[in-house]
Amino acid sequence: ELGWISKVHVNRPAVVRHAEQIKKWKTLKGNWQAAWLLKAVTCIDLTTLSGDDTPSNVQRLCFKAKHPIREDLLKALDMHDKGITVGAVCVYPARVSDAVNTLKAARCNIPVASVAAGFPSGQTPLETKLAEIRLAVEYGAREIDIVISRSLVLTGQWESLYEEIRLCRAACGEAHMKTILATGELGSLANVYKASMIAMMAGSDFIKTSTGKEVENATFPVGIVMMRAIKEYYWQTGYKVVGFKPAGGIRTAKEAITWLMLVKEELGVEWLTPELFRLGASSLLGDIEQQIFYHVTGSYPLQHELAMA
Repeated sequence: ELGWISKVHVNRPAVVRHAEQIKKWKTLKGNWQAAWLLKAVTCIDLTTLSGDDTPSNVQRLCFKAKHPIREDLLKALDMHDKGITVGAVCVYPARVSDAVNTLKAARCNIPVASVAAGFPSGQTPLETKLAEIRLAVEYGAREIDIVISRSLVLTGQWESLYEEIRLCRAACGEAHMKTILATGELGSLANVYKASMIAMMAGSDFIKTSTGKEVENATFPVGIVMMRAIKEYYWQTGYKVVGFKPAGGIRTAKEAITWLMLVKEELGVEWLTPELFRLGASSLLGDIEQQIFYHVTGSYPLQHELAMA
């Protein structure tokens, strides 16, 4: 429906002003902070996307996914029996089987997500992208994080972008599809809004800010624009099941809480579930666990006191 996006205008100064105000929001303290941090944990896609990934470090990641916070800390908060795990484990397609087998052996139902479709650059032929998606699903991935061809956005080829994402959606089958826009490489906030709309029209279950490999990753101005697009899409269609995932550069507990608060403000509490909100991160969980350790004990942990995230 090109009419939806043909006259899009984004008031960049207003968006930037709003983003600056967000940075000044007061930090939560005490039990309120602990509660929001545990909520953030359940929305994390715990990720390893390194060239030197091996079966052993994927297994360690899966163990951390099932036990994200030390058991004694959860007991102190009376949350040890609430089944707190991360939202998903995210790996390259070649490591999907390792993650699936490890989680199955641990009798854990955490979904495995796989990046695909020419991640991170998107500069591979469409046939290759589709084959990679199908293989990842065949290996057991229940969620697929695809990446769009930025050139289609930068040259205004919206119908071609729609068709590419639609074919990726079909290749995913029953797996949920998160569409990575790589917003730091789209040139403008208007393009971010348009790409968000096209991705949703083509059947994306989530829209995601970044691969984590760009120079600029998840930022509040981009997040605001993408969430406004989700809201507009809901108003136009009544379709209320498109999720949002900021990813890349989110490393601290404070940042995680701020993103949760922003989602609550822009989209409402209904979106504060793993089904509609995820945080893409590799090192965030470590800082969250440190903050919870401090809340429970009154001191920060020594290096050996917390398992590697």
